[in-house]
Amino acid sequence: MEATNAGEERRARIESKLRERLGALHAEVVDESHLHAGHAGAQSGAGHFRATIVSERFDGLSRVKAQRLVYQALDDEMGSEIHAFAMKTFTPAQWQAEG
Repeated sequence: MEATNAGEERRARIESKLRERLGALHAEVVDESHLHAGHAGAQSGAGHFRATIVSERFDGLSRVKAQRLVYQALDDEMGSEIHAFAMKTFTPAQWQAEG
């Protein structure tokens, strides 16, 4: 149970940083670490995450530039807390069009 709480705290902390540092209107982070048990990168304790992020700061940016902003926002987490981070980034207009 303790590991689950630690994983949930880490996931919530990542979501909070995305909202704060990117002004994200929507940030949903899913911890997929359990799917990578035994993976060499998971042995350090860093997790595997998937995220959907909606921010006005992505407006006018290519997908690569938007993802770079996300990586910058999570720079202090990368490597130590995050081993792998898959993401989908949207502007509010793109998010609305997705439904």
